[in-house]
Amino acid sequence: MNEQNKITRRQLVGGLGAGIAVAAISPVLGATGSLSARTGAAPGLEDPTTKYPRPPFIYQDQTWPALASKMEPRPDHGEKSYKGSGRLLGRKALITGGDSGMGRAAAIAYAREGADVAINYLPAEEPDAREVIELIKEQVVRLSLFPAISVKNRSARSW
Repeated sequence: MNEQNKITRRQLVGGLGAGIAVAAISPVLGATGSLSARTGAAPGLEDPTTKYPRPPFIYQDQTWPALASKMEPRPDHGEKSYKGSGRLLGRKALITGGDSGMGRAAAIAYAREGADVAINYLPAEEPDAREVIELIKEQVVRLSLFPAISVKNRSARSW
């Protein structure tokens, strides 16, 4: 055999690898024409960049602690969008600050995943805590509320 016509093992394996890669990707390219040709969204999907409120927002001022129920637009804690799948059935969660912000989102998510939820909150935020009760009472979980005890609020329950 001529030295110029010899193929090395490295060239053979490299060529086979490239051929396999082309064979694997060709059905995808054939089904869509080309990857860059897909410009529209799939049916039923919404553009998240236009789905939610966007700045500039109106100036809002509340004394501390603030209530989510008085915010405009209302913050999204997953009240309508989060669907649980039962991953926390039989579990229990104690969530501090579960009436608003990230704590509220966590309380909603844990309840929708099937966990029994106990929420600790500031007594001044009672209206927001009651909203959380209404949001997750459809779930088959136990929910407990524990207002925080402070020096200023000696009438709160002790446990």
